[in-house]
Amino acid sequence: MEQEKYKIGEMLQARNKLEQARKAENFRELNRHAKKGQILFTGSSLMEQFPVAEIAASRGVPGIFYNRGIGGTTTDDFLREIDAVLLDLAPKKVFCNIGTNDMTTRIYGEGWMAHLLSNYEKILKTTREKLPDTAFFCMAYYPTCPAAAKSEWQKALVRERTKENIAACNAGVQALARRYGATFLDCNAGLTDEAGNCRQEFSIDSVHMYAEAYEIVFDNLLPYL
Repeated sequence: MEQEKYKIGEMLQARNKLEQARKAENFRELNRHAKKGQILFTGSSLMEQFPVAEIAASRGVPGIFYNRGIGGTTTDDFLREIDAVLLDLAPKKVFCNIGTNDMTTRIYGEGWMAHLLSNYEKILKTTREKLPDTAFFCMAYYPTCPAAAKSEWQKALVRERTKENIAACNAGVQALARRYGATFLDCNAGLTDEAGNCRQEFSIDSVHMYAEAYEIVFDNLLPYL
């Protein structure tokens, strides 16, 4: 049974990697026709699922907003595809949420946080070198909702994405932002309950969020747009 689960997990991981590669290739084509110097949102699924352009339009906020988030992306994946998901667009502002998929000992062992922060530093350094005039906003990691985890897969998502680990990662990213002249941006006000977890009505599967939550995030980051 365990061996069968392992094989299924390997198959799903391989399929996810193919899907990520397909999306990156699609972004490369779109980037050829995109207007440079606009506003970019990029990262993993928590950014991919942020309907920023639609919310901006409904709020009457002018501007061109590109979303280059790719679900399942780790910081390793982001660095590998950094041209497609960031550099090619040469944005005037970039809002980045990347690293939650690194929060697992299953992949990176006990050193996952050091791995995450080391790669995040490479992302900031590369962007500063290639796009010195781009304003970089490091978005704080969103709170999770353990109470919304029903399946084993959902429980696994939050096993290491605890409040303590998220707070430690946020502190590390904030320190990196100061070092590289970026802005650490916490847009989580209004998302949490009394215990500091993501409000259950906002949570899809313990980690990902419904559009109502993203409307709050958008309003919090509006002054920076």
